[in-house]
Amino acid sequence: MAEIIRIYNENPNPREITKVVKTLRSGGLVIYPTDTVYGLGCDITNNSALEKIAQIKGVKLEKANFSFICHDLSNLSDYVKQIDTATFKILKRCLPGPYTFILPGNNNLPTVFKKKKTVGIRVPDNNICRAIVEELGNPIVSTSIRDEDEVIEYTTDPELIQEKWDNLVDIVIDGGYGDNTPSTVIDLTSEEPEVLREGKGSLEIM
Repeated sequence: MAEIIRIYNENPNPREITKVVKTLRSGGLVIYPTDTVYGLGCDITNNSALEKIAQIKGVKLEKANFSFICHDLSNLSDYVKQIDTATFKILKRCLPGPYTFILPGNNNLPTVFKKKKTVGIRVPDNNICRAIVEELGNPIVSTSIRDEDEVIEYTTDPELIQEKWDNLVDIVIDGGYGDNTPSTVIDLTSEEPEVLREGKGSLEIM
C-alpha cells in the first residue's frame, strides 16, 4: 500500500521530507511533484530500486532514458563532463525550470548507466523535490508517470495517482494538482542546442 503524504511546495515540512528520504535510502519508490508532471523516482545509487522502475516502465535498465533530478547546478560535476561557458550560461538561465538538458556523462555515473554517453539533467522549479534531493545528498533518478493514452486526471490528481500506483510504489507525495505538460528536452551535447521535445519550457531561452 502506498502511503500518501501531503507536503506544501511553499514550505515543505522537514519531518515529512526526512520520511521520504528514509524511504528512498531503503530502496523505496516515490511519486513526487515537479514543476511539470508528477515523477516516479528512486535513489540513483540503489540498483534494485532502479531495476524496479525499469520493470514498471517496461524497459531494460541500461537502455532507459531516465533523467536525474538535481538540487542545483552544483550536483552537475558529479555526473557530467566539464561543460563550456556557453552551455553553463544556458543552464544557469533556465534552471530551476521546466527543462531537461541532455549533457555528456562522465565516468562517475552509477554502474548501470556506465555505457551511456549522455545524461538528462533536471532541476525542477519545485521546492518539494529539490528539498528531497538536497537531504538525500545525491540525485534521484526520475521518469514521468504521464502516459499519452491515459485519462489526464490519473496523472495530475494525487489521490487518483495513489489509487492507480498503490501496489507499485511506497509513497505518493500530494503536492497539489500536477501539470500534464512535460518538460522541454534540449540536447546540449553538440555545437548547437537541439530541441528534442517541446514541452512546458519556453524555447526563447536559446
